[in-house]
Amino acid sequence: MAVDLHRRNPKILGRLRMVSQGLAGGTHAIGPVAEAVRWMTAMQAQDLQAAMWAVGARVSGCGLTDVRSAIDSGAVVRSWPMRGTLHLVAPEDLRWMLDLTADRLTRSIAARHRELEITWADIEKCRDIALEHIAGAGPASRTELFAAFDAAGQPTRGQRGIHILGALCRHAWLVQGPLAKNQQLLVPFEEWIPVSRSLERQEAVAEFLLRYLRSHGPATLRDFAWWTQLPLTEVRAAFEDAKHELVELEFRGTTYWLSAETASFLDGGLPGQRSVLLLPGFDEFLLGYADRRAVLPPEHSDRIVPGGNGVFKKTLVAGGEVIGTWSRDGAGPRAAVVPELFDATKPLGPAARVAFAKAAQRYLTFLDN
Repeated sequence: MAVDLHRRNPKILGRLRMVSQGLAGGTHAIGPVAEAVRWMTAMQAQDLQAAMWAVGARVSGCGLTDVRSAIDSGAVVRSWPMRGTLHLVAPEDLRWMLDLTADRLTRSIAARHRELEITWADIEKCRDIALEHIAGAGPASRTELFAAFDAAGQPTRGQRGIHILGALCRHAWLVQGPLAKNQQLLVPFEEWIPVSRSLERQEAVAEFLLRYLRSHGPATLRDFAWWTQLPLTEVRAAFEDAKHELVELEFRGTTYWLSAETASFLDGGLPGQRSVLLLPGFDEFLLGYADRRAVLPPEHSDRIVPGGNGVFKKTLVAGGEVIGTWSRDGAGPRAAVVPELFDATKPLGPAARVAFAKAAQRYLTFLDN
């Protein structure tokens, strides 16, 4: 089935993505925490506190303690499944995701490893050091493992340590486990994730793609290829196994794909027109796509990533479009959420101010629970 939206408001793409991502309130809600992460397929998480709120924004009634508990129990894991970037994923999915992406990433950073004088023998030695250390002392912090590496003649200075640690996690020897305050401790992969799914490569790419389009659609095949860093030719081949479960959407000369469930809202009334969302930096609503123009006017990109430094600010989303940023001012009972609109001459209207106040209260309540 194909849908042509060439005469529709461009904000419709953002509102459809809100539905897919569980951001449209009670409509197509996802949860609890572990199921929300599983539905999203992967959620960018290099900023742990931001990632926790990204989950909380999608799970009604969720508190910070709920997300921390899911990480502590291993119901949700945080690792580098793709792009060399930390993500939250369901534990049973991590191994097959790594099987798809690790080799390509390893090749892409091979020159950097040569600069850092990291050989495969060094990685294997550090694997043995790490596993022996954890077997004796229990889950270890990054600092503790780096000290063990240094003591064994494997220097960690100049990013050498983090590259070695990344390699150990990419090859499924280690994984980040329980929290120690705001740090995660490293544990053996096999012990923390005793049950992993095993998929043939084409089947894995097709499942990855299908789940991405269900949870992030409307999106393009190029969006997914960028998101995973899988070759576009391989993505297109796997798409033949997945497209019968998807709906094609044409909008201004571009072909998008989404689930039939999300597409059905086009007929029954698409929610989110008056919605206001307070999303964290690095949220999938913005970062989950190669082309972000559907929700962020290009002229405001620098307001989200000042100077193109790769650090994404928190986003204020109204009606499916990013209209500004926000910050928390103060702490405890006196904490407040402060908006900063792209266009100060167009303040929020009465209904949007009410929606903003509700969103702010939800965020502050999340932090306290």
